[in-house]
Amino acid sequence: MTARLLIVGPPGAGKGTQAERIAERFGIPTISTGDIFRANIKNETELGLQVKAIVDAGDYVPDSLTNALVTDRLEEADATTGFLLDGYPRTTEQVRYLDELLTSHGHALDAVIRLVADQEEIVRRLRKRALEQGRVDDSEEAIRHRQEVYLRETEPLIAAYRERGVLLEVDGLGAIDEITERIFAALEDRGLGARTA
Repeated sequence: MTARLLIVGPPGAGKGTQAERIAERFGIPTISTGDIFRANIKNETELGLQVKAIVDAGDYVPDSLTNALVTDRLEEADATTGFLLDGYPRTTEQVRYLDELLTSHGHALDAVIRLVADQEEIVRRLRKRALEQGRVDDSEEAIRHRQEVYLRETEPLIAAYRERGVLLEVDGLGAIDEITERIFAALEDRGLGARTA
């Protein structure tokens, strides 16, 4: 089934796990800007070399370059009937660009899945994981900072998608399978995909 989706959620909400399950259910690729950056750098593409130089200098990859990389990826054969975007768009400029890109092909996003999770619960979860895995750089302060950056960056995007009526807000706390079922139920309510027993 065709589906053009976007998943958003705070760091630690289990977005990667759910993205894999959604992509498998719909038979569409998960398109992550982080993965695209890494693949282009590894393959030493022209765009990849530009990204490497920017990242090595400690700078953010500009919207224009991110947009170009995403455009290239969306034009690959496996994404022609649908995709699940993860980590893009991150800015209002990227939202505008994606809208224009999809419209030029006669498409639009079918749904934006937002995993909603209590910040205190996520901080507890990530601190526990950090302690179990010996990740000393994952201090409570660092975790809280990432949560704040996420909220600041994504709030305008979430508001825009809510206005369009494509935002599906799903409780991101609980057992992994329960969250997956909530997502599939929300997508089904929107007319996307049939739930399995």
